[in-house]
Amino acid sequence: MSANSLPPLPSQLKQIQHYLKTATEHDKRDPVVAYYCRLFALQSGMDIDKKTPECRSFHVALMDYLEKVKKETDSEALTNEVVGQAHMENYALKVFLYADNEDRAARFNKNVVKSFYTAGMLFDTLSVFGELSEDIDKNRKYAKWKAAYIHKCLKNGETPIPGPQREEGDEDQGTGSGPIGFEHPGPSQPYIPQPGPSTYQPGPSSSSLNLPGSNTSPGDAPTGAHAPPSTPQEPQNHAKPAAPTVTYNTEWKPPANSAGAQLTPVQYQKAMKYCKYASSALQYEDSPTAIDNLTKALTLLTTGKDS
Repeated sequence: MSANSLPPLPSQLKQIQHYLKTATEHDKRDPVVAYYCRLFALQSGMDIDKKTPECRSFHVALMDYLEKVKKETDSEALTNEVVGQAHMENYALKVFLYADNEDRAARFNKNVVKSFYTAGMLFDTLSVFGELSEDIDKNRKYAKWKAAYIHKCLKNGETPIPGPQREEGDEDQGTGSGPIGFEHPGPSQPYIPQPGPSTYQPGPSSSSLNLPGSNTSPGDAPTGAHAPPSTPQEPQNHAKPAAPTVTYNTEWKPPANSAGAQLTPVQYQKAMKYCKYASSALQYEDSPTAIDNLTKALTLLTTGKDS
């Protein structure tokens, strides 16, 4: 089964077509991004309508397709949620930072609109891993507002104002002059950039854009390249050593560390995650974030407490 073999999208599920089209655009460019865009579309679609026959048939077909992709794609990002979340956060942030840098440099065009729009959708998909962090949610709302704002300005022949704007009494992230008190996002935590190009270069612009809140019809989503020209390949899965056999206890536990704290596998995984965040921040020369995450990792490893 290929994505092209999926049944037509029922009209009741029109809301999720943007995510499905973004997935199609990433099938070859980044299968992990494509997978999680479709997974988010599936979850959202089931919330919209899972009872009518046509919607139920579509959901079942999409579910079967995702299972097939998960089995055939040799990527830890599809089998390990921590790795998958890090991959998606990193990818979404790259697209967002490209658009934000172009916006602040006053280089306004359709590619910048598409980049903000796509970043907003990619931040949406992160909800498949749980509740969005405050930073991610802030970036998500800002990206969607910026896409609609710049698109409207270009359509009306106006010059957009670069960067976030403040206006007293304007509290809605998605309307008016911009989010109140929104500061430059910088390297949002958590994210894990992978080795490879850090600059996002969009492809050819499309002739039309359809954005939430714009005056265009809610038909097709923006097309064209929305992502970095190349993304890092996920590491190949390697056989992992089996956990040690413990004959004196029915349940194996990690040994206590030198500081005397008895850590669980989940705590070790959390510490590793903090170290990855620190490494990512160093790639962006963000020493405060790196120090903060290394401190959290050390505190967790030595005391067993998550600060």
